[in-house]
Amino acid sequence: MGSRACRNTPDHEGCADGATWTQAAVGRGGPSTGPCWRTGSAPSRRAALSGSDARPAKGGHSSRFLSLLDRQRIASLHRAGCGVREIARRLGRAPSMISRELRRNTARHDRCYDGDLAHARARQRARRPRRSRIGRDPRLREIVRKLLEDEWSPEQIAAHLRSAYPDQPSWHVCHEIYQALYHGGEDGLSRTLTAKLRTGRPLRRHRRRADVRQPRFVVPAQLIDHRPAEVEDRSRIGHWEGALIVGRMSQSATGTLVERRSRLVRLVHLPDGHSAFRCRAAIEQVMASVPASARLTLTWDQGSEMAEHHLLAVMFGEGIYSAPPASPWLRGTNENTNGLLRQYFQKKADLRAYTVDDLLRVEHRLNRRPRKVLGWRTPAEVFAADLVAP
Repeated sequence: MGSRACRNTPDHEGCADGATWTQAAVGRGGPSTGPCWRTGSAPSRRAALSGSDARPAKGGHSSRFLSLLDRQRIASLHRAGCGVREIARRLGRAPSMISRELRRNTARHDRCYDGDLAHARARQRARRPRRSRIGRDPRLREIVRKLLEDEWSPEQIAAHLRSAYPDQPSWHVCHEIYQALYHGGEDGLSRTLTAKLRTGRPLRRHRRRADVRQPRFVVPAQLIDHRPAEVEDRSRIGHWEGALIVGRMSQSATGTLVERRSRLVRLVHLPDGHSAFRCRAAIEQVMASVPASARLTLTWDQGSEMAEHHLLAVMFGEGIYSAPPASPWLRGTNENTNGLLRQYFQKKADLRAYTVDDLLRVEHRLNRRPRKVLGWRTPAEVFAADLVAP
């Protein structure tokens, strides 16, 4: 039968004979129906009114898997007598995938392949229950639980298991331990442990865009474009980024400083408010304990708390720089660190309630926690090593 019969056979709404999706959809609900078939989205209103709902079921949109439409095309081409390699060529798939699909889902009594039935079976197989490694192994579950109690992230736990237990590959779990937290079941992890995650939330949510803020400086600040090149490549310590994390109704705040190379964190106590004068005095007090060789630059945003930047600049050998308004990604190291700190300083909290000892305790936790970006060394280790390096 060959390719001639295959070319002339209508292959699911006319696509097999060379027509485009839009051409094949004309008369079957309108041109917009074609993209619906291809993507599996809802059909157009015209298609719904005409009774022509040929959309695939949900699922199977990844190129790794066959969709309902793929299986319907396989059925059409198989009935037309096309071979496995010809079907694979038409669908842009590997012949082994087509051969395996036909072998799994062809009825033995009449050698018939039903695309709709095959797709239903595939979806049912994908839903088969599976117990995770954490659910099967009580010892592993207990280790993960204890590290979560110590506020380690799932990715840090995964790296620790690989380094601490190299001869137990079954314990080398993916860093997405979130599944064991959210869908653990009877043998999984307690959902109360989600409070130990960085955000403290059981699900991720979208963030709003930052408000555009205008410069509030009497003395113009140097923009971030003028920073030394070594700031970008993180070739040495001494380049800091800073900002405020604010509490409820912006009535309280805590200053954050992070060193770009080592990711070392210093927190600035602001119990009496975050005016420009108080911020400058508090930052000077914190940075006075840092050696001058490790105080080269500071990059901040253009908030009003940095209005006295020209007075603070004497603390930093190579100056203070400001990022443009509404450009937090230009201070990515600090923004990422502030995200970690929100685990300890909630947005609706009154940050004035935290003492200096509380801030030092949080610093100690973050600075002695292994970081992937540092090759699983701690910020304190990297900072100390670079400080004594010639």
